Amino acid sequence: MHIERRYDAPGWTSFVIPTVAVLVALLLGGMLISLMGVSPVTAYMEMFKGALGDSYGLSETIVKAIPLILAGIAVALAFSMTLWNIGAEGQLVMGALASAALVRHVTVDNWFVMFCLMFLAAGIAGGLWAALTGYLKARWNVNEIITTLMMNYIALLGLDYFVYGPWRDPTSLGFPMTPPFPEAARIPQLFGTRVHLGILLALLFAVLYRVLMRWTQWGFEIRVTGENPRGAEYAGINTTRNVVLVMFLSGAVAGLAGMCELAGLQGRLQPGFSVGYGYTAIIVAWLARLHPVGIIVVSFLMGALLVGGDTLQIVMGLPLSSVQVLQGLILFSVLGGDFFRRYRIRFPGKGGRA
Repeated sequence: MHIERRYDAPGWTSFVIPTVAVLVALLLGGMLISLMGVSPVTAYMEMFKGALGDSYGLSETIVKAIPLILAGIAVALAFSMTLWNIGAEGQLVMGALASAALVRHVTVDNWFVMFCLMFLAAGIAGGLWAALTGYLKARWNVNEIITTLMMNYIALLGLDYFVYGPWRDPTSLGFPMTPPFPEAARIPQLFGTRVHLGILLALLFAVLYRVLMRWTQWGFEIRVTGENPRGAEYAGINTTRNVVLVMFLSGAVAGLAGMCELAGLQGRLQPGFSVGYGYTAIIVAWLARLHPVGIIVVSFLMGALLVGGDTLQIVMGLPLSSVQVLQGLILFSVLGGDFFRRYRIRFPGKGGRA
């Protein structure tokens, strides 16, 4: 058996292979659901009805998609430079922590001013958190996968420290949560639903990401550096600076996802305010092939999967972790499918010829 790299993969493989991979993941997930004594067809139908069957389910799906779009763009931006930013979850938490700190120590009774301040605080906090990894990568070639993953745990432990300790609301009856945000620090919700104005921010950043990568010189430098770092250096591109800047921008966008989730939806900081959006964003970016439109579409589908998971838990009595298993199967299948898009397997014929 020989494995050969494909240099001329047909265009249809970019769509067909991920689609088949997702179907395979759903099939495997169905087998696991059936082992729990539940009909997979019934379970998937309930998930569909819960996520997309009525206006409430649809609005909740959009709510889940907002942080996924922002975090997906953050991850995709780093991936465009072949930087494996696994730390969007930690950067998202740092953005939320910075927003909460600002609300706690700055009192401004003006929504627009508070929004701008929280925007800056969350972006800078998430950006600096990721830029540290970028600096280690650029300066000493430290593996960014390990670094960003470890920094996730530091950020999450920092979140626990504040909500269990100095920031805990004294009127919360011992529950670990900060006092609720004042109205001036909340992002308005739309049309009587929980969908908030963060959706506009997410769509705006999808457009900006497209413009940056497609029509700017810096975007060209990012793509060239990702495809051929040595060639980029030979061409005079400052790869060290770009690695740090790209990681900063990636972390800043992830930090904004944390701010939107906090100020637009939950209104107070508490443990587990993010249901793994930063990790799910890796699946989003990979499935979308780093394309902004794809990120929006896949984020919506992943949001539907999360809302459908809640339905599974309530209606079918299945654990919420079954959805996380399904997400893992999707990622695993997509990565496996990508292997067959990049490589072909040839079996040797008679005489040893492939």
